[in-house]
Amino acid sequence: MLHLDTGNTGFMILCSALVMIMTPGLACFYGGLVGRKNVLAIMIQSFVSMGWTTVIWYIYGYSLCFSGDWHGVIGNLNNAFLRGINLSTPSSNVTIPALVFVAYQLMFAIITPALISGAFTNRVTFKAYMFFLTAWLTFVYFPFAHMLWGGGFLQQWGVKDFAGGIVVHNIAGFAALASVLYVGKRRVLDRGPHSVPMVALGTALLWFGWYGFNAGSEMNVDSVTATAFLNTSVAASLAAIAWMLVAWLTEKKPKFLGLLTGAVAGLVAVTPAAGFVSPTTAVIIGIVSGVICYYAVEMKNKLQWDDALDVWGVHGIGGAVGIIMLGIFATKSWNPAGANGLLYGDPAFLLKQVTAVIFSSVWAFIFTYAMLRIIDAFTKVKVDEMSEEIGLDESLHGEHAYEEFGEKDVIHHLTQAGR
Repeated sequence: MLHLDTGNTGFMILCSALVMIMTPGLACFYGGLVGRKNVLAIMIQSFVSMGWTTVIWYIYGYSLCFSGDWHGVIGNLNNAFLRGINLSTPSSNVTIPALVFVAYQLMFAIITPALISGAFTNRVTFKAYMFFLTAWLTFVYFPFAHMLWGGGFLQQWGVKDFAGGIVVHNIAGFAALASVLYVGKRRVLDRGPHSVPMVALGTALLWFGWYGFNAGSEMNVDSVTATAFLNTSVAASLAAIAWMLVAWLTEKKPKFLGLLTGAVAGLVAVTPAAGFVSPTTAVIIGIVSGVICYYAVEMKNKLQWDDALDVWGVHGIGGAVGIIMLGIFATKSWNPAGANGLLYGDPAFLLKQVTAVIFSSVWAFIFTYAMLRIIDAFTKVKVDEMSEEIGLDESLHGEHAYEEFGEKDVIHHLTQAGR
């Protein structure tokens, strides 16, 4: 029975809007990082998820995540097409309508596969991406949303993930790694980010939206909500400074892109822990994630993995760091509904968190690699060399982000490619 609380409901509608704005923010973040001739191609991969993921969510996605249970792994189709959900249906919090919960969780489903697109930028056909988006949601995202948030076996076992360290970031990061290894390197490398101010705008939108992402995951307006809100800001700020300082020592100059990337790493790492730990722990998470994610990206560079926009290093490793740090620092004194971690007398909880990270990383990697191979069997995944040379904006979409990149530039690239 729904016992409507207008304060809680209004807050969750606001949080849903905040999480929604993160996807355009991601499009700006990624769009600024690529070259001028591939801006629209990377941005459309985020925006199309807003449309297509909503279709899938309505038809069967929500139901597979939050309706019924099949062996603790996936839900059923009882709520397909939102059947059985009406004005009086409550969510898990009986003061909030289920319709609001449906919308809130939809925003998480939209941004998660879009995160992966940064890894294989400039080299994947749009048709293959659409197949990938559908399959990845169905076989990776929906199962983990159910396993951790929908009553599945990881949730029953006691694994905690406040706002998506595993469900969003870890699985997206390791899916990105599988994508990079399958698709291979770019034939034509970008000269570097074409618009750092655009990256800064994207970071600002992501950071702003992340308050809805983390604080909203309490599904209530209480002191835990306030803690999650503060922890989000603290961890992001400390990680930004930590990344910048490490890069400054290593590269001899403080880099703005490093500051921005570090902030995102901190936001990622605090996500699973935001409502389960103290602000002091958020400081530790921020510093540790800033340093570890920086060196993860450095390792990726040395191994010559062409993860173009560092999705694995920031989201895959950042999400894993957050889940493990939660296993160490979680305390019921900050959230009675949470758990006590290693430092508060429960080493078994840390073991559960580590096991869950390993399991999710392996699942995401294997399923992603396999589905790319299957997709490649009936439609080409990687674009041809000519398309890369011209740029995907023109070759795939027939559009340009900037007027000055027009017909003359296309003719020049065609001429250069024909030499």
